[in-house]
Amino acid sequence: MATSVLICDDSMMARKQMKKSLPDEWAVEVQFATNGVEALETIRAGGIDVLFLDLTMPIMDGFEVLEKLHEEGHKTLALVVSADIQPQAIERVKKLNALDFIKKPVDKVKITEILHKYGLL
Repeated sequence: MATSVLICDDSMMARKQMKKSLPDEWAVEVQFATNGVEALETIRAGGIDVLFLDLTMPIMDGFEVLEKLHEEGHKTLALVVSADIQPQAIERVKKLNALDFIKKPVDKVKITEILHKYGLL
């Protein structure tokens, strides 16, 4: 059974790069969102197992998405993917129950390691 993945980033190039960075052996069904509002709508509709989430986006940023996921009790596993590697940002996303933090630009080997670490691959 394929894992349902949502990639949320306002940059089309970043979304494409993230999809290409997913391990070839990982059976996934990928959907995309361009901002936090779209991501939450997709998650609320059901069936998203893993969310790759950018922090800096218009309309609703990644921090707000994480807060809503927590408030609403969603089981979707969130992995933050961001160029904002300030210690405060990393600490904040972990407090908001993000599974892990991945630095942009993403790397297929690093993504594979993280997925193995959490038993997702």
